[in-house]
Formats: sequence, structure tokens, C-alpha cells
Amino acid sequence: MTTNANAAGTWQLGDRTVNRLGYGAMRTMSRSDGTPSDRDQVIGVLRRAVELGVNHIDTAAFYFAGPRSANELINTALRPYPEDLVITTKVGPGRDSSGAFHQVTTKDGLRGQVEENLRQLGLDRLEVVNLRIGQGLDRGTDSLRDRFEALAELQQEGLIRHLGISNIGADHLKEAMAVAPVVCVQNQYGLTTRREDDALIELCAEHGVAFVPFFAIGASVPGASPFAPADETGTDVVAEVARAHDATPAQVRLAWTLHRGPNVLAIPGTGDPAHLEENVAAAGLRLTDEDLSRLDTIG
Repeated sequence: MTTNANAAGTWQLGDRTVNRLGYGAMRTMSRSDGTPSDRDQVIGVLRRAVELGVNHIDTAAFYFAGPRSANELINTALRPYPEDLVITTKVGPGRDSSGAFHQVTTKDGLRGQVEENLRQLGLDRLEVVNLRIGQGLDRGTDSLRDRFEALAELQQEGLIRHLGISNIGADHLKEAMAVAPVVCVQNQYGLTTRREDDALIELCAEHGVAFVPFFAIGASVPGASPFAPADETGTDVVAEVARAHDATPAQVRLAWTLHRGPNVLAIPGTGDPAHLEENVAAAGLRLTDEDLSRLDTIG
């Protein structure tokens, strides 16, 4: 029996309802060895994800590698978009033609990034835009107020429906909420990664804000490649829990993530059809209290 993404339950991103098991588009661009992805296969994966109930897709205009652009692939695969589909994108980081990253901080620069996402996705309004701060996975301590105010102005103009923030700490969340409503926080987080954000998840829940981990089943070292193999910390415990449920270790890590709270969403990404089916199946995996206690010993 095929599991639907709705098996994980739902959460509200503002006035939009999404299934808590979503999809991250970063891995649409390249294979694990860095070579360009198979275009037709990835388009098929995106369409299959929607068939399996995924209605929350995370992307960005700076998700490109060689001839592949995540936004273009999403546009080609899914437009005209299903009415219930929420595409979340992010601004802040930019990349030049060589692929080198830089930070975009000016009002005009952020507007340009929003307009670029609109153009690439073929939309008149972006459902959710996350302001991503810091360099790489270094969150930094700089104020985000001016940049978030710039996005709030674009929201007032009707170019953005809802706002979120990414790669942030608790003080950033409080600062942003003083400017405009925040519907989601997107941070690196997993069973053995950035567990200091356990408290941030609770803070988000108090304010009805979704917490959206990325790299939840990837490498645990902050700054590691998104294509790094799954984290090996606690491998034996994860494997034992997986065997007990006839599941894979990656599915256990995803299920653990979803068990962190009703406001926690998951956005695993893949360009492989079989891995997509496995990831969505994790939406229906129910860990016991004993499982969770054992897993927390390696966090």
C-alpha cells in the first residue's frame, strides 16, 4: 500500500494548509557525484511527489548547477500548479554566473531576487518567501530588521503572500515578528545536528510558527555538503529502530524529525524515484516512546 504525504498530518503556513511531509528541490540539480541530474527523471520525480500528496515544495532561484535550475524544473513539471500546492522560496544568498555565493542585503537587491523567483516559477505572487541570513550555515548575529522590512513592503505590494526566515536564532525570530507575521523558520536540524534548536522549536510552536528542518538526514557537521552521505552518528541505534519497523535508517530520521512537534515540517529532497517513495512513506512511520527515548540518547 502506497503511503500518502498526508499521513504525517498537516500544518498551517499562514492561511495555507500543507502536509507536514514535503519536498526540498535542492537535489533536483545534481546527482550525488555533482554531475547534472537526469532532467526527465527529475521532472518525473516532481510529478510523482505531487501524486503522493506532497503539497509543500521548497526551492530558491540560487538552486542551479550547470544546465539545471530547480525553479525551471518545477515550472516545467508542475505548471499549471495544483491549487493546494505551496511553493516556498528563499532570498538573501545570491550567486554569480560562476556559481560563487554572495549576500544580497539591499532593498533593490531583494526585490530583484523576488522578481527573479516569480519569473522563473511563472507566478504572479510567491506563496512563502524566507529571508535567509548568515554566510553558508553560519547564522551570525547581525540584525535582520532592514532586510525583513524590505520583504514586508513587497508583501504589502502583493508580490509575496507570507514571510519566513532561515538560518536564524531565537533573537532573530523575535526581531522579525516585531516587523511582520512569520509563518515558518527554516534551519539546519536533525537527530544529531543543531540540537540546540530544540528550544527554538518550542518557541516557534508557542507562536504558531512552522519549524522546517533542512539536511535532516544528511551530514551532521554544520557546513557539510548537502550531498554528503547520511550522518553515521548513532548508526547502530538508528539501524535497530529501523529493523524493528521494517524501515530504512533515513526513514527513521525523518520520522523522528516529524515527532519533534506538530509544527515541525520535513522537506527531504531527492532526484531518485525510489528514494522519493521511501521518503514519503516515512510520513506514516510511527515511532514508540521507547524508540524516541533510545534515539534521543544519541542526539
